[in-house]
This record gives sequence, structure tokens and C-alpha cells, in this order.
Amino acid sequence: MTATETPQSIPTTVPTTTVHQNGSGAAPPPPARPGLLLGLLLTGQFMAVLDVFIVNVAAPVIRTDLHTSGSALQLVIAGYTVAYAVLLITGARLGERHGFSRVFQLGVAGFTLSSLACGLAPDSGALIGFRVLQGICAALMVPQVISLIQRTFSGAARIRALGAYTAVLAGGGAVGQVLGGALVSADLFGSGWRPVFLVNVPIGTALLLAGRRLLPVLPGNRERGLDLPGLLVLAAGLGLLVVPLVLGHEEHWPLWGWLALGAGVLMFGLFGLVERRVAARGGSPLIRGRVLRAPGLLTAGGGLLLTMGSFGGFMFAMALHVQAGLGLSPLRAGLVFLPMTVGFGLSGMHWQRLPKRFHPVLPAVALAVSGLGYLGVGLMLREGERIGVGVEALMLPLGLIAGSAYGPLMGRALARVAPADAADASGVVITMIQLGSVVGVAVLGTLFLSGVSYPAAAAVSGRSLFATAVGTCVALLAAAVLAARVRRVG
Repeated sequence: MTATETPQSIPTTVPTTTVHQNGSGAAPPPPARPGLLLGLLLTGQFMAVLDVFIVNVAAPVIRTDLHTSGSALQLVIAGYTVAYAVLLITGARLGERHGFSRVFQLGVAGFTLSSLACGLAPDSGALIGFRVLQGICAALMVPQVISLIQRTFSGAARIRALGAYTAVLAGGGAVGQVLGGALVSADLFGSGWRPVFLVNVPIGTALLLAGRRLLPVLPGNRERGLDLPGLLVLAAGLGLLVVPLVLGHEEHWPLWGWLALGAGVLMFGLFGLVERRVAARGGSPLIRGRVLRAPGLLTAGGGLLLTMGSFGGFMFAMALHVQAGLGLSPLRAGLVFLPMTVGFGLSGMHWQRLPKRFHPVLPAVALAVSGLGYLGVGLMLREGERIGVGVEALMLPLGLIAGSAYGPLMGRALARVAPADAADASGVVITMIQLGSVVGVAVLGTLFLSGVSYPAAAAVSGRSLFATAVGTCVALLAAAVLAARVRRVG
């Protein structure tokens, strides 16, 4: 992409000029084995996504085996997500300061060890603590993936790498459901739920060994300070937002949750003031103002937030419906979603093969059609019907259509960000995506659960799923509006 090209002409590319992390302006050499390097990075990303979903399937067995209360079980599931979402931007800054490859390896090592600790946890208290540690390590690992892709790939290779990244985000959810169900059902050597965590240990060990040979040597930029005031204020704001969203329904939306949400909004305002003050003093703000002002970043990021929120929220409701409402096993429930996630991943990798004249309007059209597709699934299941050929047939094209929106939006979010700002931009975008998943499950999950309390008749569950599908459709239509607006950014 040249300096004169815009997101409208090539909507998914990002600048091909690269610089060292030290800002010298020298382009790092291309990776000797780009396919292996990309596979290494995306496997780390895959593990982080996998652990958001795989534990959901194992939750009932964990509760029985460890005699866990409902609130403690919620913390086992949410502790990872909260720590992960709150610390992503911090992880991005640490990667820029100390070296993307080094921090990625540190995150992988910590994630592997904490996964081992989760698998060996003797009680629910220990499991909660190790899950939080696992989320912290994921926040160190994940932001480096996009940063390293931006620093080591360019042009068409970068588009393909971002497409593969999209496929991994989608595939992690499906594999998490299926693999979690298979491992729990197998009950290997009487281990019950523990393999859902221990499966990360050999994968993480292999990544650490391969990373020593494959990861590029990119020096950190120690001139950028850590901006501790900004870190603390932002982490507090994100925590005050995420914790009540994750725990609100389980706790019946108590007053403290609403107060925390309000305080979170105030903390974001305070964060803006702190960052301006740091910049005025000649310091190094946590997020450079020019990053947030990059054309298309926040608009496309908002579209990604709504897209992932809709996807995650509807999948959460659908998983409850097919298991608790229709009585499917965890493994069978995971297989229901497999065509959709396969379609999502395939189109995320290959959408650019469509005629270029369609590219500018592709995200907006795809999101609008996806919204109608979710609505169609809700209509087909609204009276408690079994999962039939019609629903199964709709899942694959629905995934194909949704995935063809995600890839272009990701590209447009990063298209006008300078490579020197890769860490800041990746932290912001990934945080918005993760927050989208949290908010989507909280809002759409609450909409679904407000209409049904299990055990319940399949028809009651189906009508609640239809109400959730209506909310999903509305959110995706809003995302389509943002996608249409980002075409005019520049």
C-alpha cells in the first residue's frame, strides 16, 4: 500500500513500511519461515480463545467434583475473562517496551504453567486464583500477535495473515465447545474436567521451543515509559466495567453492579484527563492520541465490538438452549456450531478473492445479512423445534457471510495506523473485541435468561432464544451502519 492509497481503494491493507521497535526507521528482515512463524503466533492466540469456551462445557463437572458454589463457579469462568480483558492494553505496552517476541514468550510460559496449575488445582479457591493468573498471562501473550504480524508481514502477506487471525478467533470457540465436550466425556484415567486445562501444557511447551528459533529479534523501545497513572486508571475503569457485566446476572444485578458501571464510565473520563496531562508534560501516555485519531480505528473498532458481541452473545444463548432446552450433550451441542465457525474462518481467510468492486460495501452488507440470518435461526427454533436440516443448512452460509465482514473491518481498523503505533493500536482493537464478547454475553445472555429458567419446556426456551435473536439482529444492523460509515473515513 502506498502513501496515497486509502482504505476505500484497498480497505484491508495496512501500511507496508515497517520500522524497528526502537523507531530507527530500518525495516526488519522478512521472516525466514513466514508460514511457521504465523502458525506459531496464531497457535498462541488459539490457546487464549480456546480457554474462554472450553471451560464452559466442563463447568457442571467442576461444580460436582470440587463441591463448588454457584458464585465460585462463576468466578472460575469469569476470572480468566476479567483479567484478560482488563490487562490487554497493558500487555501491548509491555510488548513495545520490552520486545514483542520476548513478552510473547513470557506470556506463553506463564500461560502454560498456570494451565498446569489449573489442571492440578485441589479446590475451587486455588482454581479461581490460577484462572486469574491464566488470564493475566493471556493478556501478555495475545497483543503481541497482531503487533508481530504488523511488524513482520507486509502487503498481501499481511492481508492473508489477518485473515488467518480471523479464522483462529472463530475456530477457537467451536473447537473449545467440541474439544471440551470430548475431553469431559472421555474422562481420561478418571481425570474428569482436568484435561480441559492440561491440554494446553504440551501445546505451550512446543510453542516455547519453536519460538526460540522462529520469533524475530525486535528490540524494545525503553524510551516509552510505563505511564503507571494511566495504567492504573485504565485498569480500574475496565475492571469496574467488566466485573459487573460478567457477574451481574448471577448476582441478580445488585446495586453495587450499577454503581460499578457508573464509576467505570467516570474512570474512562479520568483516564482521558490523565493521558492529556502526561502528554503535556512531555511524558509517554499509555495510548498516543494520534492512535485514537487514526481514521477508521474507533469506527471500525466499534463495528468489531458489536460483531463479536453479537456472535458471542447469541452463541452463549444458543448453547444453553440446545443443551438445557433441547437436551443435547455438550459434544453434540459443539458440533451444532461447527459449520458456522468453519464458515466464519474460511471466509475470513479468503474473502479478498471476491471481485474488488464488492470490497467497499462488503462489511456493511454482510453484517446486515448476518443479522437477518440470526433472526431466521431464532424463528426456526422459536417453538422448541429440534435442530433439523434447515437449521444445519443455514449455519454454514451464516458463518461465511459473517466472516466476510470481520476480516475487512479488522483491516480498516488498522489501515491508517503507522507501524510505530502497532502496539497501541493492537491493544485498543483487541480490547474492543474482547469487551464486545463480554458485553455481548452479558446483554444478550441476560435477555435470554430473563425469559427462561431451567428446567423449562423446549418451547419456552425457544421463545427466549427468538427474543435473543431479535436483539442480535438489532446489534448487527448497528454494526452495519458503522461499517458503512468507515468507508467514508479518511
